[in-house]
Amino acid sequence: MTRLIDAYIRNEEERAWAVKIEQLAARFAERAPQHDREGSFPFDNFAELREAGYLALTVPREFGGEERSLYELVLLQERLAYGDGSTALAVGWHIGQMLHLRTTRKWPEAVFAELCRAVVTDGAMINTFASEAASGSPSRGGRPETTAVKTDGGYVLTGRKTFSTLAPILDRFAVSAYLPEEDATDDFLVHRKDGVTMIETWNTLGMRATGSHDVVLDQVLVEETYRLRKQGIDDGGGWLLHIPACYLGIAMAARDYALDFARTYRPNSLSEPIAALPPVRHTIAEMEIALRTARTLLYTAADRWDSCETAKRPTLREELGLAKYIATNHAIQVVDLAMRIVGAGSLSRQQPLERYYRDVRAGLHNPPMDSTVQQLLAGAALAEKA
Repeated sequence: MTRLIDAYIRNEEERAWAVKIEQLAARFAERAPQHDREGSFPFDNFAELREAGYLALTVPREFGGEERSLYELVLLQERLAYGDGSTALAVGWHIGQMLHLRTTRKWPEAVFAELCRAVVTDGAMINTFASEAASGSPSRGGRPETTAVKTDGGYVLTGRKTFSTLAPILDRFAVSAYLPEEDATDDFLVHRKDGVTMIETWNTLGMRATGSHDVVLDQVLVEETYRLRKQGIDDGGGWLLHIPACYLGIAMAARDYALDFARTYRPNSLSEPIAALPPVRHTIAEMEIALRTARTLLYTAADRWDSCETAKRPTLREELGLAKYIATNHAIQVVDLAMRIVGAGSLSRQQPLERYYRDVRAGLHNPPMDSTVQQLLAGAALAEKA
């Protein structure tokens, strides 16, 4: 019988990539408990991802990358998260943003080309640090308190960024900053140098190994070349589907753990494993309904984004938001149901379910948030004409 996770593989090339990533995920799963316990960053995982060519997954072919689609990104991210949610979410920001930069061309072409070559040749990665304690999530529209002051040859940046995923490993990153002289906000590409400090603040309930520490900029000079100047096209935000793919991968791992338990656990009061009990089978069915519904929406949304005309991709924003909303909330439901099947043993730190339970809840706090999606859908409905 074909495994449920394989349902969306379309060809042999995708299958080959899936096998490669599953092998990585299996090794990452062995390391995940220690990284979760310590809150340490999984440098070994990222070394293996680099060696496998995964960091160049969405880099354009013209620069030596794989130039894979959003659909393929979702397919592989789900598998990676099956082994280790923290690693999948962290690397997802990199490969997702490389896809975003590829489709929008929002960065100056020379700067983007330089980044792409660094990814392919040196295993460089990128993320954008925008969140701040005072302004909150940038998706809510807060203005950054980090400032960029014009000086000879560039800008001097000062501020502190929170939720800076991948901070321990990045040698460059983009930051949003407010320019007082222009009363405007823009992004800047910052290379790690004097004045850039990482403060190890990341000590959370779940996703403990993403390295999402604070990054402090203390009068850091950024050359004029690396002011990124908002430009390019709107791609509808399809790249953010790396987030729901991650949480569905965690849910899939929880589902499979619960199924194995149900097939093999037989208390001495029964003549057969608990999988034969109607209440357990009902709970399994609930897991299947939630997981299959969410995955159908996710893969359909990714496929539609890939095949949509570039100019029309913004019209998919509601569908993309819905896919994230359903995937995240259904993933939480699936992990909860899996724990009900396993029982009190699911709370043990010697088993992975309690980590899945903590990790999967982080999806509620990744963009777009539930309330944002609800407002988006309500606005779209009210804008319809009878």
